[in-house]
Amino acid sequence: MWLVDVLEGTHGEVTNGLAPVDREITGLTCDSRRVEPGFLFAALPGTQTDGRSFIPEALSRGAVAVLAQPGTVIDAESGIPLVTDENPRREYALMAARFFAEQPETVVAVTGTNGKTSVVSFLRQIWSGLGYKSASAGTLGIELAGFGAGDAPDFNEATHLTTPDPVDLHRNLFDLSELGVKRLGLEASSHGLAQYRLDGLRVAAAAFTNLTRDHLDYHGAMVDYLGAKMRLFSEILVDGGTAVVNTDSDYSDAVIAASRGRGHRVLTYGSQTADIRLLSIQSLTDGQRLELQVLGHPMQLTLPLAGGFQASNALCALALAVAVGDDPEAVVAQIQSLEGAPGRVELVGHHVSGAPVFVDYAHTPDALASVLKALRPHTTNDLRVVFGCGGDRDPGKRPEMGDVACKNADIVIVTDDNPRTEDPAAIRAQTIATCPGAVEIGDRAEAISEAIKGLKAGDLLIVAGKGHETGQSIGDMVRPFDDANVVRAILKELAQ
Repeated sequence: MWLVDVLEGTHGEVTNGLAPVDREITGLTCDSRRVEPGFLFAALPGTQTDGRSFIPEALSRGAVAVLAQPGTVIDAESGIPLVTDENPRREYALMAARFFAEQPETVVAVTGTNGKTSVVSFLRQIWSGLGYKSASAGTLGIELAGFGAGDAPDFNEATHLTTPDPVDLHRNLFDLSELGVKRLGLEASSHGLAQYRLDGLRVAAAAFTNLTRDHLDYHGAMVDYLGAKMRLFSEILVDGGTAVVNTDSDYSDAVIAASRGRGHRVLTYGSQTADIRLLSIQSLTDGQRLELQVLGHPMQLTLPLAGGFQASNALCALALAVAVGDDPEAVVAQIQSLEGAPGRVELVGHHVSGAPVFVDYAHTPDALASVLKALRPHTTNDLRVVFGCGGDRDPGKRPEMGDVACKNADIVIVTDDNPRTEDPAAIRAQTIATCPGAVEIGDRAEAISEAIKGLKAGDLLIVAGKGHETGQSIGDMVRPFDDANVVRAILKELAQ
């Protein structure tokens, strides 16, 4: 593709006097180490390094054009076109969207502190049940559904980022479209939105699940955290798109106002006044019975998953499916066979006493409170929890999580999560300060083992914080560690 075509519809300007058509672009990257001959190199500003310092390396590797901030200088005699823009991150994303032009026919995005992974997983399953080749993308990578037996392609683009680099994102969308995927549910993280990684997406419907304390080490304040989320509705959602909003969230009014200000249709869900309203929940042994009012029509369903927050996630998925034109009754029928996402209130096994053991990703005060409250009705004796807090992240939530655990669980064990470069003992001390009755066991495997061995009939254990993760970050190393596998090994040993 010629540079002039890559720039079409963007705001970038070639500032060193060279005609854009002089260069054919064979790829794009913002990582100088990934530059190949014919690539455009995006020299993006970073929090620790300035991408412009890597321009010489990119040129030595064969870059034929450079994107950077105004004020960047490249020797005009080099023959390298310099594209400048006041917001090079956004320009880079728009270029990626132009370069990889194809996207699935229907793309929806979900943002919020909690629930994103479950909602897009539910959508993938719903759409597959309705006959669509579908996909979900986010924290768990890319997962496909709706392909015939033996016909599913080998496609799983795993990533350490909920929202990947724009070029990786748009390349994935192109590949999904080529595979025949018609529907895609995508997680939209606050980091990805703040860093303009989702710009250029043609999002038909966008959902807001909730907003609670998280990532303040990056955003600084809740108002900035909210502002990042709001970009999905105020800037990215296509004109005439639908905003799906959880009215149970304290921030729903702000999202609704921003969406209506852009002329979007608004579809609400929640337990209060809403277009899709949860009227009642009845806890069952293996799930919950929900009574709903969907666009004025009464409906009932059995959700085969525990927890009121999972009911909320299911309603969000229902609202998104309806927003893109699916029949509500058909969607409700599909919800009754949903499977939970890995590491999200995942029932891993049972103790010999019959006590169930769950693994969950809850790593914020609100998420931990939600999962404990959700599982309380399924407990006839002690509700136990093992959890920790991550290092090099917002320390203010540590005492909040200790307080939440102390108030909502009967037996609390505080252990290490991902201490990273911080002193694990100091993290545990900050967490346990608000829960003096907690037991402190630094080694996570030992903590899980002690919690499981103490289970009695009627008890329930939740191992929280890491969910689907398969590694534990200690210092500058990531050591193999999977909560679910550790639980299974201990349960197997006890059973023998």
